[in-house]
Amino acid sequence: MSVIFTMPWILRNKHWLLITIGTIIWSATMIKSGLVYDFGMGFWGPNGHDGVWHLAIIEGLSRGTFEMPIFVGEKIQNYHLGFDLLVASLHVLTRIPTVNLYFQILPPIMAFLTGYLVFKLTTNNWSVFFTYFGGSLGWVLGKGESTFWSQQAISTLLNPPYALSLILLLLLLLLLRSHRYILAGIILGLLPEVKIYAGLLAFSGIFFSAFKNKKFFISLIIGLLIYLPINYQLLANSSKLLVWQPGWYLETMMGLSDRLDWSRFYQAMLAYKSTLNLIKLPVAYIVALLIFLVGNLGTRTIGLLSFRNHPDKIFYISASLLGLVIPMFFLQSGTPWNTLQFFYYTQFFLGIMAGTVVSKTTVPASLFIALLTIPTVFQTSPHYLPSQPPAKISQEELTALNFLSTQPPGAVLTYPAQPDTYAPAPRPLYKYESTAYVAAFSQHPTFLEDTVNLDITRFPWRDRLQTVNDFFTSSDPASARQFLAANKISYIYLADLDRNRPFLNESQLGMTKLFENSQTAIWGRMIE
Repeated sequence: MSVIFTMPWILRNKHWLLITIGTIIWSATMIKSGLVYDFGMGFWGPNGHDGVWHLAIIEGLSRGTFEMPIFVGEKIQNYHLGFDLLVASLHVLTRIPTVNLYFQILPPIMAFLTGYLVFKLTTNNWSVFFTYFGGSLGWVLGKGESTFWSQQAISTLLNPPYALSLILLLLLLLLLRSHRYILAGIILGLLPEVKIYAGLLAFSGIFFSAFKNKKFFISLIIGLLIYLPINYQLLANSSKLLVWQPGWYLETMMGLSDRLDWSRFYQAMLAYKSTLNLIKLPVAYIVALLIFLVGNLGTRTIGLLSFRNHPDKIFYISASLLGLVIPMFFLQSGTPWNTLQFFYYTQFFLGIMAGTVVSKTTVPASLFIALLTIPTVFQTSPHYLPSQPPAKISQEELTALNFLSTQPPGAVLTYPAQPDTYAPAPRPLYKYESTAYVAAFSQHPTFLEDTVNLDITRFPWRDRLQTVNDFFTSSDPASARQFLAANKISYIYLADLDRNRPFLNESQLGMTKLFENSQTAIWGRMIE
């Protein structure tokens, strides 16, 4: 081994060293989540919400249904299933548990493929470096990676569809470069099913590139023929998904305490806007835009110098520019900050471009740039390394959920989540946030869970929440039984038994106690 890994070998294979280190660092944000510890199953970072949501979708798809797993009786809508279908297919083929595929197996694979394909596309170690380690300038102010709003490279795997979309984008560019236009068109058509933001940017990039290389129109037409028939309904409703709100990210970046928090600048922006000060207003927003760009891009800003001579410059310029313009003018209804994901791709492409620039600088200059780049990694990594995560599913709840997963199919009613920010970590998921954990780990759809994603996918959940609250407080057995029958509820899952249970007991509801331990109970009823 010592003979193989000599200094000359390392110098010749620096990209493999970079890819290995980058894969390990990226994967660290995921691999500890979803494993069982003394306190139960732990979830680090946003995995207690976002990861559990994907697991709920994946479990439903694995059962061969497109039913909304957290809003029983409705089909999945306004959501692209590409990544979740892939994981569900792998689960069906291999029988590897979905939680392990999602947290431990696929993240290292996607991290490795991203770095490998960047190097294959660019043959540039610095492009690989920026892909894995590119960060914001939040560390300069003693703040986090998203001080200027956007997540950074180290958090890529926390959004697995985004990570998969990067792999498909890189494959698309490699296929175009090798003149394999039909395969490129197929990937182009499938890309929006993984991440709609990536799909729109890729379509625009190829459209403008096709004016230079007419054969790109082959890929463009094939991509449209694949995408349009599948997504005609979503396209028909697209005007309802985007909201015109120019400058929202710039204003909130300045005004929010968990962002840049430059309150005086924020107040000035609002004052100029309200008085229509045509001299100071554009100056203020241009300055804010520059702060947004440089703050988020960090050292990747130098990638702007590389557009002129890059072989894929038309694709990169059009995709990167659109990735900036859309969030600067539009928000997504339900969850406004989702349109910022367009800008993730701008950061990614500029990271590749920055590598081109740095590779032509002197060694001292490149090392200095590297030192300014990596602090975000060191600042963010500790959130995923401590032994205590912010959220968990306790051992007792895992036992209950495992029991419920063995029961016949049926809809599950849960007590509405009661987030408690003061509860000590790790908090049970029902005290952490409204999540999809019962649907994810019971292998049954739930009547109402994860209101955050119900907002994103535009389901009218508030009326249903009111009926759930009415049921749990009802003292009328007849109306409560009617509610269960009308909604075909087979099970009631009760966590935190000391606080969260119906006013009526199981016998009054016509139900049977199927399971109970110190924390959790499951009641069941026959569907007539």
